[in-house]
Amino acid sequence: MLQLNNIEVIYDNVILVLRGVSIEAPEGAITTVLGANGAGKTTMLKAISGLLRPERGDVSRGSIEFNGERIDRMLPHQIVRNGIVQVFEGRRVFEHLTAEENLIAGGHILPSAAKLKQNMELVYEYFPRLSERRDIQAGYLSGGEQQMLAVGRALMSEPNYVLLDEPSLGLAPMIVQEIFGRIQRLRDEQNVSFLLVEQNAKLALEIADAGYVMENGAIVLEGQASQLRDNADIKEFYLGMSGEDRKSFRDVKHYRRRKRWLA
Repeated sequence: MLQLNNIEVIYDNVILVLRGVSIEAPEGAITTVLGANGAGKTTMLKAISGLLRPERGDVSRGSIEFNGERIDRMLPHQIVRNGIVQVFEGRRVFEHLTAEENLIAGGHILPSAAKLKQNMELVYEYFPRLSERRDIQAGYLSGGEQQMLAVGRALMSEPNYVLLDEPSLGLAPMIVQEIFGRIQRLRDEQNVSFLLVEQNAKLALEIADAGYVMENGAIVLEGQASQLRDNADIKEFYLGMSGEDRKSFRDVKHYRRRKRWLA
């Protein structure tokens, strides 16, 4: 279990970005966090993976625990060795290295060359296009291939949890469906757990087991993915499926009051 317990994140000792965020991401599940740009989703992932300090951020209150052990004071490489790896928004592959060299970099903590080869073959099994493009510099891969490579590179270290930041960003719908399908297979066949941050609520809720909605640095709604898909406010304001005729911004203002999710 990966747990965030009422955490606050502050930058430069002044700017409060996350305000009492609590999340549970069970093992062997896909947990999604939905929200608009600026809601604090990426900051939450960086808090988990230990990447706040280079940006002068800090978890100022609360705790982050993995299997009952606090990790919010660990260094990033220690968190990776504990089994949590982040895939960044925008893919961030090593453009001047080949696809296979990127995968080798992702497996730097593995104990042997044999284990490295074994994990690489597993990545190629789930993303066969990477096998075909293994000798191509990553900068020449398509956006979809780079996203596959970023996920594959994360899998090389045999993580228990993969933190996925906007994997659908800038990709064609068919490619997104393919990548999300692979994520489902990895959960079902390899028991890899995912914490998925997405703006594409429809796709995220299709593959997720449970979800949270974040706004202005706080969790405002949570539940099983099926419950969120059926929620009237989620349908209207995240899935674009309104059953009513909205005629003025007064209705939107009413929603903004209502959408504090009865808190």
